[in-house]
Amino acid sequence: MTPRRELVALVGADLLSNLGSRISVVAIPWLVLETTGSPTKMGVVAAAETLPYLLSSALGPPLADRIGLRRTSILADVGSAGLMVAVALTPWIGFGALIALVAVVGALRGVGDRIKHVMFRPVAEAAGVKLIRLTSVYDGLGRVVTLLGAGLGGLLIWWFGVTWAILIDAASFAVCALIVAALVRPPAATAAPSAAQSYLRALGGGFRYLRRDRTLLTMLLVISALNMVVNASIAVYIPLWVADVLGTPAGLGLVLGAFSAGALLGNLLFTVLGPRLRRDLTFAVGAAVSGPPRLLVLAFSEDLPVVLAVTFVSGIGIAVVNPLLGVALYERPPADLQTRVIGLAGSLAFAGLPLGALLGGWSVTALGLGPALVVAALFTLVVTALPLAAALRPQPLRGKEGPLVNASGREGVPS
Repeated sequence: MTPRRELVALVGADLLSNLGSRISVVAIPWLVLETTGSPTKMGVVAAAETLPYLLSSALGPPLADRIGLRRTSILADVGSAGLMVAVALTPWIGFGALIALVAVVGALRGVGDRIKHVMFRPVAEAAGVKLIRLTSVYDGLGRVVTLLGAGLGGLLIWWFGVTWAILIDAASFAVCALIVAALVRPPAATAAPSAAQSYLRALGGGFRYLRRDRTLLTMLLVISALNMVVNASIAVYIPLWVADVLGTPAGLGLVLGAFSAGALLGNLLFTVLGPRLRRDLTFAVGAAVSGPPRLLVLAFSEDLPVVLAVTFVSGIGIAVVNPLLGVALYERPPADLQTRVIGLAGSLAFAGLPLGALLGGWSVTALGLGPALVVAALFTLVVTALPLAAALRPQPLRGKEGPLVNASGREGVPS
């Protein structure tokens, strides 16, 4: 197999794995809703997957270096497939077993996703493909997968029932493992180990940089808050609204798909218009548009077309937030700190995910769905108003690119 085909196989396997993860994000909370009827338990099961995902993404790669990147990727996907079969049987096993299984799946997905991304670079270099071109294409394809996965998850539940939807999800991970095992042979790593430095000392350097860079830290805190509300929406708010108002899981795929479709369009528009826009103002407006409107429309409307339209526009907003954060993470930190800063930034940006799922379930139990959505919208509005107010202040001339050098993190769902 040629190096370019190997790269296509690796990217295809990663996207298929992401598709499976998107289906499980929809299917598992719906399974809990069907079997328990508890919004709180929906939040708990979503958090049980997200927290191990975050921890394994940060702590797993050193172990993968010892096992081997390709082997780790295959084992993670095979393990995910087997455990998702067990998840499908949890109505007969119990909620406690479901929590344990979902936690292990989250840990496997975290390390599996991270390792595939590590393998991108040597495989792309062997194929003679520029990394910037690879990452641009991958980001666009990732949005398509998010769009398809959200809609497909709801449709699979509608067509076959939630148990078969989860079994189909398990099959996607098994196929991913087969693709990597049969078609991907990454070259040996060529990067030399970094200079000897204690783990805590190296980690401290990244923390010290983030503490000094107020612009980057503010962006990360805003995105962490947005991710918290997004996860509460995906795991609890949107499924409950769909169940109460529409009564069919097909609507779940439509609402989640509308946000992904808006994000895909926004990504295309920003690719063309981004270099001409003032970065700090674009980031602030995008963050403000991406959160409060879609929460408020769920709180006050039962009209599906209206909900889909507002959700679509919110997706366009989030599409400018993520690339701007990514640019900042590449351009602002010095080269010797970049790896540590990006690692810490990823953890901080996604730290709100498990908390969001828990707070989503708790807020609905305590307040009801409508009031919980209003409170979440007000919280998001306050968080996003701070950078917006700063961006609207008169700015000194700083050249074409504007005062903010920017950055990236992905919404959802360790999407």
